[in-house]
Amino acid sequence: MNVLKMNENIIAQKSIGFAIRIVNLYKFLCAEHKEYVLSKQILRSGTAVGAMIKEAEHAQSKLDFLHKMSIGLKEANETNYWLLLLKEGGYLQANEYESIKKNCEEILRLLASIVKTTKTSVKMKT
Repeated sequence: MNVLKMNENIIAQKSIGFAIRIVNLYKFLCAEHKEYVLSKQILRSGTAVGAMIKEAEHAQSKLDFLHKMSIGLKEANETNYWLLLLKEGGYLQANEYESIKKNCEEILRLLASIVKTTKTSVKMKT
């Protein structure tokens, strides 16, 4: 079900770009820092954001769409947490952290808006 078609395209594009940055971050952490625990966590949550958005494109209902986008929002929030730990743990420089954090927070804002709008839409129909 294509709810908020225009926003879906924007969020889908941004989540793919973000996932690519996360994959590259994972490679960097493994190669340069020999870090395998936090890097695996951020790889999982950071790529799950886009996966949930992609799944939402073919949701069976508005409620299913809302559920998938809500999970995407949670995954983005978790990714933000792992980014902070990587920065505080000395694996990311401040400028590297700020750059990818900015992308993550933009996705968080978009997803929060989509979830809020969809919740309102679902409530109006019940």
